Amino acid sequence: MTERIELTAAGEGLPMRIDRYLSEQLPDFSRSYLQKLLKEQGVTVQEKAVKANYKVQEGDYIVLEIPEEQELTAEPENIPLEILYEDDDVLIVNKPKGMVVHPAAGHNTGTLVNAVLYHCRDQLSGINGVLRPGIVHRIDMDTTGALAVCKNDAAHQSLAAQLAVHSITRRYRAIVHGGFREDTGTVTGDIGRHPVDRKKMAVGVKNGKPAVTHYRVLERFGSFTYIECELETGRTHQIRAHMAHIGHPLLGDAVYGPAKCPFPGLQGQCLHAMVLGFIHPSTGEYLEVTAPLPEYFEALLAKLRSRMR
Repeated sequence: MTERIELTAAGEGLPMRIDRYLSEQLPDFSRSYLQKLLKEQGVTVQEKAVKANYKVQEGDYIVLEIPEEQELTAEPENIPLEILYEDDDVLIVNKPKGMVVHPAAGHNTGTLVNAVLYHCRDQLSGINGVLRPGIVHRIDMDTTGALAVCKNDAAHQSLAAQLAVHSITRRYRAIVHGGFREDTGTVTGDIGRHPVDRKKMAVGVKNGKPAVTHYRVLERFGSFTYIECELETGRTHQIRAHMAHIGHPLLGDAVYGPAKCPFPGLQGQCLHAMVLGFIHPSTGEYLEVTAPLPEYFEALLAKLRSRMR
């Protein structure tokens, strides 16, 4: 059965390309899925089909006809992986920007799970079911960096237990808006789903869960700062929400920061999961892996440094 979604355009930032506008208003659908729907004439404005480059105007009446979705499955796909560490229990990969971790609505293929299924064959933990085999923790689509995949149930249970008591080392690198007076700090505040904007998380909301983020300034660039963040907890969008809460949203984060990015072409937030460390489920030894910064991040740092000369 086809699902019908009706919207009346309103808010800041208009006029705006309709594919971008819809992806902001409907976070459960990927931009690529919405572009496909537009191409197949599944989106109308004032009852006329439009293309992805149509500019949404204030007051536009938009209707989406979402076809009935087939049951999601995860199939192996020969997608290259940057492997940081691998043994019989765990696989640690350096996830690229733009890759979704597991299949979901609008992301049936091209995910990390599809790639891992091909690489590991039948050697994956089944605790999280067929769509999330081996996945014990996640990072956002546009966040890069180290992510662990468990190859068996014992490894999965071990890492899940360490996550539950917040003993896993997770250090991130980020570029944020604004300057800091202090060199280090800690952000605390319960994080939960935003009461109005469902694509966002918010700090201090009812039914939020405790969250703690430690940060350290690495370099100052005037109106931008390069920082390291260490997670004490692991809530959805934790670093993004916490840094926005203290007035330092991540560069490129259109959800929590300015809608217009000061660096054209930047896709999503500048956030990289650099260090991942935990007690190995079989050896009992501490294992720590570092994911090198991606090229786009290094290029941004070089550009910011050149501005300071």
